[in-house]
Amino acid sequence: MKLTTKSRYGTRLLLDIALHSANGPVPSKDSARREEISLKYLEKILKILKEAGYIKGKRGPNGGNVLTKKPEDISLGKLTQILEGDTTVLDCEGDVTTCQRAAVCLRRSIWDDANQAMYKMLDSYTLSDLVKDARLCPMDRPE
Repeated sequence: MKLTTKSRYGTRLLLDIALHSANGPVPSKDSARREEISLKYLEKILKILKEAGYIKGKRGPNGGNVLTKKPEDISLGKLTQILEGDTTVLDCEGDVTTCQRAAVCLRRSIWDDANQAMYKMLDSYTLSDLVKDARLCPMDRPE
């Protein structure tokens, strides 16, 4: 399974907001600059995260984005599912009607196990873990 830039950039965006929100909302343009993500693409990701209830935006001269959940309550697995949508390894994993052999396929359970293992691992990490790592390695965090 290959994750798209939505997951990678969305994680970087939430991390940027978590790291820079001590003085108030974080402007999108600042996050885009620091994370080297086009503002237009970042705004698409912001929309998904706002709809999912992870961030909210504040308008005006001191506006920007703030997290609506604590970093320790944001699992990377759930974040990936929100940003990627359907993340099953095979189509038949989520919908057995897509393959005539799904009901008798001996390998289908292997792919299901692989998908579950990936999310179990991703769910074991939270945004808080990334914040701690970023603070230990500040050279990776451009200002």
